[in-house]
Amino acid sequence: MDAGLSPAKRAKMTANGTNGTHDNGENQRVAGSYVQDFEDKDGSSSILFTVSENIGALASALKVFKSHKVNLIHIESRPSRKSKDEYEFYADCDNQTGGLKDAIHDLKAKGCSITLLSRKHQRGSGRRSTSEASEVPWFPRHIRDLDRFANQILSYGSELDSDHPGFTDPVYRARRKEFADIAFNYKHGTPIPSVKYTPDEIKTWGTIFRELTKLYPTHACREFNHVFPLLQDNCGFREDNIPHLEDISNFLQDCTGFRLRPVAGLLSSRDFLAGLAFRVFHSTQYIRHGSKPMYTPEPDVCHELLGHVPLFADQAFAQFSQEIGLASLGAPDEYIQKLATCYWFTVEFGLCRQEGQVKAYGAGLLSSFGELQYCLSDKPETRAFEPAKTAEQSYPITEFQPVYFIAESFESAKQKMRDFAATIPRPFTVKYNAYTQSVEVIESKEQLISLARNIKSEMTLLEDSISKFGGH
Repeated sequence: MDAGLSPAKRAKMTANGTNGTHDNGENQRVAGSYVQDFEDKDGSSSILFTVSENIGALASALKVFKSHKVNLIHIESRPSRKSKDEYEFYADCDNQTGGLKDAIHDLKAKGCSITLLSRKHQRGSGRRSTSEASEVPWFPRHIRDLDRFANQILSYGSELDSDHPGFTDPVYRARRKEFADIAFNYKHGTPIPSVKYTPDEIKTWGTIFRELTKLYPTHACREFNHVFPLLQDNCGFREDNIPHLEDISNFLQDCTGFRLRPVAGLLSSRDFLAGLAFRVFHSTQYIRHGSKPMYTPEPDVCHELLGHVPLFADQAFAQFSQEIGLASLGAPDEYIQKLATCYWFTVEFGLCRQEGQVKAYGAGLLSSFGELQYCLSDKPETRAFEPAKTAEQSYPITEFQPVYFIAESFESAKQKMRDFAATIPRPFTVKYNAYTQSVEVIESKEQLISLARNIKSEMTLLEDSISKFGGH
């Protein structure tokens, strides 16, 4: 069996709430505001509050915290996105005295709007109720905010389970730590450090590359086969060469605006999906152990580059992936699990219908020699992709999938995900601004007016283009 994951490792991942990438249906992964993460002490909270533009308004608000003995660990400010007459402040609050509830009450009496941001979902922290404020799970508002949680992983480096093929190999474990250190030190906006892969690592890559490329022409979807030669020409995808993440990231940005970001290990579902909202894919750089080239107990560079990367260069697929990410921002935990399951059965194990034939587009299939053949046989059951139903589908974690979901097209799947996202209980709508690489939270009349103006401008451009096209 190729690319499998032990039951013990799978149980550990599932218990930590992860979902995600793997090579044959057995190893999974997937998988905030301008907020700074901080140590989650008992009684600590983060809040977002607005004050008027009047002189002394902030000083008055700060006196409220002081009077209730609430210590502000960290505070940031910016112009409000809701109103031109307000400023927005983010604050990490040490609430060990229990005064935050009363402070929020007093701030609201002064006309401040308050939102409680819950990064840790209060996991038994013993915080007092702050029912006067609405509570929304923390999520990033700008692409640089991904730095806040990029290192909050579940496993990394040389910390391997005893059943890992490289557990008893000190050279391999040291090598894994090298890759982990690169990811831990990476910051948004800096080049991804290049890695000089060893001859043994290239040999492992070559074995996988050689076997999978035999199947792609007949088993992979049309979009995958269109992009793969471009990766060979532009990014060095060859049997004797493991491409560099920076070269691939630059190529993807030119194609669809997607980019890669190195990660040391498994992220939570919420954090991993949040990256997709900004068209960022968290990618590993290490490679599986050479003793078992067709097996890996976690996502590795073969899975990422051969399975995921090609379709991120396709515009429709990139938009579909981003829709899942945007839907996750601020969503309740139970909906994060639903979205992660939809991700599992699409981006990881999705099938699509093209010209009367079923083809594979999921990365878990396209990076697994065994399951790529199995998924298109008559053995598994196939169903139409419907997010509400797909999100409830259970799946095995130590064997090939018995059920796959077929999308009629990436465009139809994207629209279905948008419709599903509309059912998620959030007190706001989110929109990605590609110019500022930020997420805009739409929750006021002024923002709706601004959005309408932008749409009107786009419609004018569309009408002008249609008239000129018709003239030819």
